[in-house]
Amino acid sequence: MTAIRSVVLGCGSYLPERVLTNAELASRIDTSDDWIVQRTGIRERHIAADGEFTSHLAIKAAQAALADAGIDAQSIDLIVVATSTPDNTFPATAVAVQHGLGINHGVAFDLQAVCSGFVFALTTADNFLRAGSHKRALVIGAETFSRILDWNDRGTCVLFGDGAGAVVLEAQPGTGTTADRGVLTTHLRSDGRHKSKLFVDGGPGSTKTVGHLRMEGREVFKHAVGMITDVIVDAFNATGFNAEDINWFIPHQANKRIIDASAHKLHIAPQKVVLTVDLHGNTSAASIPLALAVAVKDGRVKKGDLVLFEAMGGGFTWGSALVRW
Repeated sequence: MTAIRSVVLGCGSYLPERVLTNAELASRIDTSDDWIVQRTGIRERHIAADGEFTSHLAIKAAQAALADAGIDAQSIDLIVVATSTPDNTFPATAVAVQHGLGINHGVAFDLQAVCSGFVFALTTADNFLRAGSHKRALVIGAETFSRILDWNDRGTCVLFGDGAGAVVLEAQPGTGTTADRGVLTTHLRSDGRHKSKLFVDGGPGSTKTVGHLRMEGREVFKHAVGMITDVIVDAFNATGFNAEDINWFIPHQANKRIIDASAHKLHIAPQKVVLTVDLHGNTSAASIPLALAVAVKDGRVKKGDLVLFEAMGGGFTWGSALVRW
């Protein structure tokens, strides 16, 4: 049996130049480096400069991914940008990225699933490629969460940062087995009953404002581990793999305690877990591709490796993707 697989040709990332440390935050609000590190594992995060938009970050990450793949932007016929912090209410940030890359063909659109955005966008692009309607895709997670934070709320402003990460996918023939390179299986979930636990208190259709991020941290933590493990078990059941088969676990980088608890519950060895939350903070939809780019660049992720992605975000949304590199 043959099948079309979405194979990763390259990945790239971009972080704004400005670094905001815990010590600097502690000089502004009632917090400390020890308090932040103990509860989250975060030590610093990057903040977009004035006039530096989500699309600017996304374009730079896309350019890095295209360079890593060794392909021309003109071969891309699908762009999916996962973001909760678009440049404008409309048009989609993806069309700004498309224009910025000099592409005027194909299709470009945004996808909004908050911190699960990259996994949702990867799944969406995979479905387009496997259906045969498109050949090469850019999947981008890009955020400027610093723009929607209440900088007087120490429970949230210490958690988030800005950045972007991208992958290039290409439709390639496979055998239809789990030995294939590419996206092997994806599993997505959402449950709107949990909106009040993590949301932004504004929007053009309600308050006519952008609003600020609001979160019930303990409630999010309580639900996160169970939801994350649910979709990973689904991935294992769909492929016949288990925790021992996984080479690398690249979770959404929200909180080190959540990541550690999830890996422990799933029996994934700590040395297989890619962690960047200490240097990036929670970059929402950008966090997985940012972490992936680090692990590829330093040589950890190699051709043929099994890489497991997972994320959970406001809504709640959550999902997993299992990819053979």
